[in-house]
Amino acid sequence: MKVHHLNCGTMHPPGTPELVCHVLLVETDNGLVLVDSGYGLADCGDPRRRIGPIRHLIRPVFDPEESAVHQIERLGFARDDVRHIVLTHLDIDHIGGIADFPKARIHCTAAEALGAIHRPSRRERMRFRPVQWSHGATIVEHEPDGEAWRGFAAAKPLTEISDGVVLVSMPGHTRGHACVAVDAGSRWLLHCGDAFFHRGTVDGSGRGPRALLTFEKVVAYAPKRLRDNHARLAELNRRGEQDLMLICAHDTEMFEQARATAS
Repeated sequence: MKVHHLNCGTMHPPGTPELVCHVLLVETDNGLVLVDSGYGLADCGDPRRRIGPIRHLIRPVFDPEESAVHQIERLGFARDDVRHIVLTHLDIDHIGGIADFPKARIHCTAAEALGAIHRPSRRERMRFRPVQWSHGATIVEHEPDGEAWRGFAAAKPLTEISDGVVLVSMPGHTRGHACVAVDAGSRWLLHCGDAFFHRGTVDGSGRGPRALLTFEKVVAYAPKRLRDNHARLAELNRRGEQDLMLICAHDTEMFEQARATAS
């Protein structure tokens, strides 16, 4: 499968370097698949209603040209070529673009749908923006109860989408957060979403900006599980498996490296 790396939302929070919204566009035999969707056209057009007050903290640029739909069209595809969108979680900067693909089926863990859509806690109601999926999106909920994948017990191959797409449960940042593994041919990509925010968390290159790491802790649904995830991903990175690349949603350097080495 050919994988394109898209930045679908540049952000400039105070005290941090520029952040991206790293989205994967996967060409499969069954059409196009997105992993996360970044900000969409509706977000750019009405950020007050769709994003809410947090936009003043994370400070997205809201450039329509960064939307997944416009980038896909520039690659020569049509929006209806996107058949599936697999979400790491339902935070605002990961799902806004789903409204631009009304025919796509939206995939997430059942735990994430429970916390964001069906029975959110008071804190979760403040976090998520139902307007982002109120266009009648078809949401498919998955229990990640398949076979083990690279040492992760709770993983589910999404064979209904394509061979080589695996949903890996990793709650902590949100109630049902997941990583998404994609077989890119010469290597696997593990899109870790917001399981970590900065490359130094997993590769030992140094701590990230204090403001960014503080925000990561404050917004975590389960801080201890988040720390455990950091340790598990750092151990996976230390193995140095040549056919595996870890990426996260917002680290600009990781995004640039992944894009530069894409086959």
